Amino acid sequence: METAVTVAVILFLIIAGMFLIHRLNMQHAERIRAFRYSDALRGVGRRTRKGPRARRP
Repeated sequence: METAVTVAVILFLIIAGMFLIHRLNMQHAERIRAFRYSDALRGVGRRTRKGPRARRP
């Protein structure tokens, strides 16, 4: 009897953990979907070329 209860509790905890992880992943996906990605600000993280590009030999 104790073994059956222990197995049932462990299965319940596994299912509850799976549900929690699924919900957190869905919330994360919704946040990513809602955020509008845009180009970086001018001059931030990008180099501008002052001269012509180097040619291959």
